[in-house]
Amino acid sequence: MSPGNLMEMVKVEHLTKLFPVRNRLLLSISTNICAVDNISFEIERGKILGLVGESGCGKTTTAKLLARLLTPTSGNIYIKGADIAGLKRKALKIFRKNIQMIFQDPYESLNPRFTVHSTIAEPLKAQGLYDIEKIHDSLEVVGLTPPKEFLFRYPHELSGGQRQRVAIARALVIDPIFVVADEPASMLDVSIRAGVLNLLLDLREKYNLTLLFITHDLAVARYMCDNIAVMYNGKIVELGKAEAVIKNPKHSYTKALLAAVPIPNPKVRRERIKR
Repeated sequence: MSPGNLMEMVKVEHLTKLFPVRNRLLLSISTNICAVDNISFEIERGKILGLVGESGCGKTTTAKLLARLLTPTSGNIYIKGADIAGLKRKALKIFRKNIQMIFQDPYESLNPRFTVHSTIAEPLKAQGLYDIEKIHDSLEVVGLTPPKEFLFRYPHELSGGQRQRVAIARALVIDPIFVVADEPASMLDVSIRAGVLNLLLDLREKYNLTLLFITHDLAVARYMCDNIAVMYNGKIVELGKAEAVIKNPKHSYTKALLAAVPIPNPKVRRERIKR
């Protein structure tokens, strides 16, 4: 068990992930790339932590580590005090119902051969919990109503926003305690992004969900998150309350990210960059 306060849902300690790079001629490992470099953070129950940074900084690798879709090279991942970093296949399957992931691309994350019913039923069947009423309820919760109109549709018969709502329903149908959302609205049309983001906020309130929210956009992070961690080159370079990070950034990389956020008034932009 990890020492910590009772409000803690997620605690990450010194998490590191190395990927081997092979020498094509010798067919041996010549070096390692450090995608996630000794990061630590906590997420309290019912809170949203935003992990912010540019593409390639290690955000998605971190997301997959916390969802245990990847195995850490070293470090600890505590969920409600239990270290899941080293869990093997059988123990991991039992624990899997507690952690779910919402992927970035709704066009890739749904099996094109599965109906909506089959997609949402999959995690239930994997845990021996199949219940058609839970599938109906999950569709209603994400705003796909009436459920019977969506159950037997295939992904190509849905809009991008509807696909992502199916992905959210699939993630929530087994009542996880922790959800990892990897840029869940970035692939959607601007006109429907707000609806998906607001849905996640509503679900957080309704179910007291704890979320890791991955984004490259500090403005979105400010809207969605209680706390923000800024990631650069595999490291967390700044961590704090969302408003504090936005209004008084400490690290030069955070300041650069803020300077890249569009502002309607050019004068305000010039003043902010000067600071």
